[in-house]
Amino acid sequence: MINRRTKRRLMNEINVVPYIDVMLVLLVIFMITAPLIHPGQIELPQIGKSSTAPVEPLEVIIAADGNLTLRDRSKVGSEQKMSRSELVKAIKNKQAQNTEQPVVIAADKNVRYEEVINVMDILQQEQVNKVGLLTKPR
Repeated sequence: MINRRTKRRLMNEINVVPYIDVMLVLLVIFMITAPLIHPGQIELPQIGKSSTAPVEPLEVIIAADGNLTLRDRSKVGSEQKMSRSELVKAIKNKQAQNTEQPVVIAADKNVRYEEVINVMDILQQEQVNKVGLLTKPR
């Protein structure tokens, strides 16, 4: 019985020579085929320059007391205090001239958020497009 155990002794070493042989063969194959492969060219799309400059937005300013002011950034010093109905008319007239005319809403930090939402709601009901909020960067 003792003799049998010594013959069946477990082999605790891994023979890595076959793995090395396979790796060397693969290395040689890749070294030979790599120069023969030509990378394909990718045709990237071209973009043209815009023919028109971006439009300066109309700025709806909501003051702390709730008064509305419309500032046209394309015209220097063009600020007008107005009511909500006058505001909608002025914005609609401007967007009739240019359909890409954006509108931004700037509110004093003391204005209730409800006031901002009310102005946005009025503009949306009148189908005013491209309405955004103006924030102050920190």
